[in-house]
Amino acid sequence: MNEQEQMTADLCSFIAKSPTQFHAVENMELSLKENGFLPLDEKERWRIEKGRSYIVTRNSSALATFRVPEKPFKGFSIVSAHTDSPAFKVKTEPEVTSSGLYTVLNTEVYGGLLMAPWFDRPLSIAGRVYEKGKGGITEKLVDFSRDLVLIPNLAIHMNRKVNENNSYSAQKDMLPILAEGIEKGRFRKALAEAACCNVEDLLEYELYLYSRTPASIWGLNNEFFSAPKIDDLMCAYTAFRAIEDSMPGDYMPILMLFDNEETGSGTKQGALSDFLPLVVSRIAHALCMDEEERAMKTAASFSISADNCHAMHPNYSEKCDITNKARMNGGVAIKFSAAQKYTTDAYSASYLRALMDENSIPYQYFANHSDIPGGSTLGNLATEKLSIPTVDIGAAQLAMHSPYESAGVRDTEALYRLFKVFFSR
Repeated sequence: MNEQEQMTADLCSFIAKSPTQFHAVENMELSLKENGFLPLDEKERWRIEKGRSYIVTRNSSALATFRVPEKPFKGFSIVSAHTDSPAFKVKTEPEVTSSGLYTVLNTEVYGGLLMAPWFDRPLSIAGRVYEKGKGGITEKLVDFSRDLVLIPNLAIHMNRKVNENNSYSAQKDMLPILAEGIEKGRFRKALAEAACCNVEDLLEYELYLYSRTPASIWGLNNEFFSAPKIDDLMCAYTAFRAIEDSMPGDYMPILMLFDNEETGSGTKQGALSDFLPLVVSRIAHALCMDEEERAMKTAASFSISADNCHAMHPNYSEKCDITNKARMNGGVAIKFSAAQKYTTDAYSASYLRALMDENSIPYQYFANHSDIPGGSTLGNLATEKLSIPTVDIGAAQLAMHSPYESAGVRDTEALYRLFKVFFSR
């Protein structure tokens, strides 16, 4: 296994251990602490020292981590990515009986997911629960970690037109089978058991279905890989690995991993929140900067918004831009949008190009087809709260928002190298 394949295999292993944004943040937090990053609490006064590294989480699903340079620094090198992915979320009081034969779970759509690929594949459930105790309520992460539910397709004999541009109802077609029989309360009992708590102490939960299909490196030359949650754990993971491995430079590196990008980012843990500006403000305050010095360092800063983009689909090349089509293994994709869905401008793209040219990091360009508007991402939302030059980038991938996405093996290393160089500048 070469270096690029090993980096991708490590990413796939991380994804397998991170079925939800809560698990992803927990796994990164544990690794960062093992590598000397010290925890901070938003509810306590921050005391930070030069030459040390720190980590703070919010809602157990968003994370900020940074290194404080020992010498005076010019500004901040900020990378933003997100921890969440589209999925089916389990509703409160989820058990539904079907025709007196089965118990199915009532779910709803989280984010803009592709529905069809969720059929007929082993699924499990993970997330977090809250239990009551003598000292108040306690959060616990939970993962059933086994083939637990399945969303069955309707046989073609009963739906002859299924292959003719079929559409699906989230409420009718997409409810997963949990068990045979109609005995009530079984899911809650199973959840309490998985969370190692008494069922009467179980309060509320946030639970998501996830695919149990293992990741795979494939292709004639092992040049591609497929896995759940490539959007956006590919960027989040490589950035977190890069800040762990980065070297001291002239700028303070900050990694921001937000939640709820797939639903608009408008939460306390999303990119539209005060998380990023408060992190910068509290760093400045802890280092005894006055308002003028903080403003100067902010103005000298640069930000990368990291979220994957669409690779050219071999069967649908007409869906791509005529000249700015991205491909898997084409390197880091610099993303442009006249509608300002991406923050990239001539300056930020030029700055990043120069950095990648200097370090022999491959890159390419991406723009949406002019008649097919793309979705927004983190960059233009985060810079609403902290206005600094920003470039939107990502890896090119296929089947975005499917429970099983595909990307290029070489692009994993390209992202990591870019983030490491950027954090070390």
